[in-house]
Amino acid sequence: MSAGKDILATLTAAAGFTEAADPFALFADWMAEASKSEPNDPNAMSLATVDGDGLPNVRMVLLKEHSAAGFVFYTNCESQKGTELLGSMQAAINFHWKSLRRQVRVRGPVEKVSDREADEYFASRARDSRIGAWASQQSRPLESRFALEKAVAKYAARYAVGEVPRPPYWSGFRIVPVYIEFWHDRPFRLHDRVVFSRPDAAAPWSKQRLYP
Repeated sequence: MSAGKDILATLTAAAGFTEAADPFALFADWMAEASKSEPNDPNAMSLATVDGDGLPNVRMVLLKEHSAAGFVFYTNCESQKGTELLGSMQAAINFHWKSLRRQVRVRGPVEKVSDREADEYFASRARDSRIGAWASQQSRPLESRFALEKAVAKYAARYAVGEVPRPPYWSGFRIVPVYIEFWHDRPFRLHDRVVFSRPDAAAPWSKQRLYP
């Protein structure tokens, strides 16, 4: 087979997921597949925010919930990412599942989850993680490791008995997507890219193929 026919065969085989009509259902399918194939944290995602000067910041966080309402993660709202999210109320995330050679990019406005949602998720965390949320002044300067250990001991003693309440500065954010791109690796770098977009969360999705 000639090189041209090889490329044509590759493009023809690239249909698959591109026929999907619901990006949330497609994401759920891809996440389920990644949960079987990824060796660690299939829900890991890079989270991009911007500071007051518009300088981007990116770090890895864990997705804790996904539905038609959006993509939810939790953090200390006084941390660098927390203050940047509250400052712009916009964010982008990216999932990269190396085992599947797939990526999903998401962009959109951000909203805080309700106190009830934050309380329920916080209560589901390991007790030591809840203590850690009180002890850590996330993203701020730390004089020594001993200072952190001292803070952990302080809050472990304070909440030695009974439930550990959620700190008032600890909550979750939901990205309400207006852009979701599905990317699938293909031979010869002729990758499959399909974008679902909408002007706002109340509008219907439109779908568009992109050149690799």
